[in-house]
Amino acid sequence: MRLKFLVPIIFILCLAFTAEAKEIIHINNAEGDMTQILRDKLNAIQDKEVKIIFEKGTYLFMPTYAMDKYCFITNHGNGLKKIIFRFENFTSVEIEGNGAKFIFHGQEAPFQFEKCKNVSVKNITIDWDVPFSFQGDVLKVNKQENWIDIKPYTKGFSWKLAKGRIMFPNIDGFHFDELGSTLEFDKKSKAVGHGAWDFGSRPRWVEKRPNGVLRIHEERKQYPKVGTILHSKGGHGQNRYAPAFQVTTSSNILFDQITIHHALGMGFLFERTDGISILNSNIVLPENSDRVVSTIADATHFANCKGAILIENCRFENMLDDGTNVHGTYVSVDKIINSKTVRVKLQHFEQMGFEFTEANDEVWFIQNPDPSRGPLNTVAKVTYVNDRYSDITFKNAIPNNLAVGDILENKTWNPEFTMRGCTIRNHRARNIIFKTPLKVVIEDNDLSSMMSSILLRGESYFWYESGAVGDVLIQNNRFKYCAYSGSEHAVLRVTPRLGASFDQSITYDKNIRFVNNTIENFDKRVVWADRAEGLLIEGNTITKTNDAESLYPNAPVFEFENCKDVKLYKNKYIGKVKNTIMVKTDAVSEENIVVKRNKGFK
Repeated sequence: MRLKFLVPIIFILCLAFTAEAKEIIHINNAEGDMTQILRDKLNAIQDKEVKIIFEKGTYLFMPTYAMDKYCFITNHGNGLKKIIFRFENFTSVEIEGNGAKFIFHGQEAPFQFEKCKNVSVKNITIDWDVPFSFQGDVLKVNKQENWIDIKPYTKGFSWKLAKGRIMFPNIDGFHFDELGSTLEFDKKSKAVGHGAWDFGSRPRWVEKRPNGVLRIHEERKQYPKVGTILHSKGGHGQNRYAPAFQVTTSSNILFDQITIHHALGMGFLFERTDGISILNSNIVLPENSDRVVSTIADATHFANCKGAILIENCRFENMLDDGTNVHGTYVSVDKIINSKTVRVKLQHFEQMGFEFTEANDEVWFIQNPDPSRGPLNTVAKVTYVNDRYSDITFKNAIPNNLAVGDILENKTWNPEFTMRGCTIRNHRARNIIFKTPLKVVIEDNDLSSMMSSILLRGESYFWYESGAVGDVLIQNNRFKYCAYSGSEHAVLRVTPRLGASFDQSITYDKNIRFVNNTIENFDKRVVWADRAEGLLIEGNTITKTNDAESLYPNAPVFEFENCKDVKLYKNKYIGKVKNTIMVKTDAVSEENIVVKRNKGFK
């Protein structure tokens, strides 16, 4: 009888031992630079499963003793990076912050996870001691003499004036070559200024004036308003050092209760990662701060990921780019090597070194002039030529009419995406961008955008971000104060940007449902769609407000170009419709549009 129960008992004991085999590291709070202490503890890890527990407190991480590694980081600048937390080839990583605050200094990449499984990071706040920003109050503007007077912020910021140039952040010997990307913000709300335009600032010279005022001599197409805050983040080739969290070639990732006040690029960046959840997290300004910018780029960004992506109960504010961008990557055919092998090219300079595909991935061929996904093939092997070119050998023959300039899209690495219960506002660009053929659900969010709130833009022109959507549900969201950029946008904008070699009339995005949303906006555009097929707009309540100046008063509420199967059902419009074009279509869209049972407009 005892022998009968011996094997189960041993099995249970083995399970218990396995569960406790994870290496546990405790890190106590201490004053001064924690980089070397942390590095010693990480280097001493023996197991492939680790749990790191931080005592609550504030931790300073300086770059002096940080790890050096040359990194390819998509949508950022590649190069030698100073890395604080680096994890590679772990089967389990758990980091419990217990409310700890991590302060970084200078050019640092806080977190990198590569080829890791089962990553969980919780209860951490990230900030920099000095942000990589320059900002000042706009005091005077002289458009005739082409100058602007500003009063720069000094407390908490770092810069100097030398030889007629503003040099910032001026930390550890580094400064940007120019003011670069510059944008105005409302001083009271700290949102991007109403009607603001992006501007690449390179002043002819900057003059020191009395009382700490700087006069910026520079000819501009658009000038900021007096009373706003002017913010600069440096030139485009320099101002994306690294994201706060970078996850590459990994799976089963969870971030919970993370707060990011600043980052030298994006907040969260994921590349070729399977299964991601970001929950109860914030990218926001620090309390009682004079800053107007949180992260230098997107709050969240997903490049060639797969599995389920969930962003839930999060708040993203004051970034200098999108709330989220979910996309694949197009590569162009550079050379036909043989009947099964092509040489492909990464197109955008911030994609260099990106892993487009690997063996056993399925890949679509997209052949000019039709942007539709064409023949499907399976990858046998990939040979990397350098950071821009690679040779892909397929298991089966490639199309015999494949030509240089055609593009390829990875089918395997596309995710399902859900965002719910989130607030995104006060930042540059769009709230949400997604480009995946799999299921997308955007629901129960509060959204306010400088540009279009939701943008669908697969493109083979500049960023080469794929691809066309096929199953989208946008429901029960609250859109308020959207599309207030100087350039023209809409609440929902569907607009493929394909190269000139592609037919610009063929439908691209399909099966989009925009239903039961509430829109309160000062301007008129709600849905503006180009080359969409199967677009349902139903049950939305639209209120035209008078809380801000209309920027494009003659724009239609709904506009469709080269669209098929568009339906507008049971929508309600509240506001004056005099001199308002409610529905505008071209000849193609007019053929099969259905407009029924709407209130407040015909």
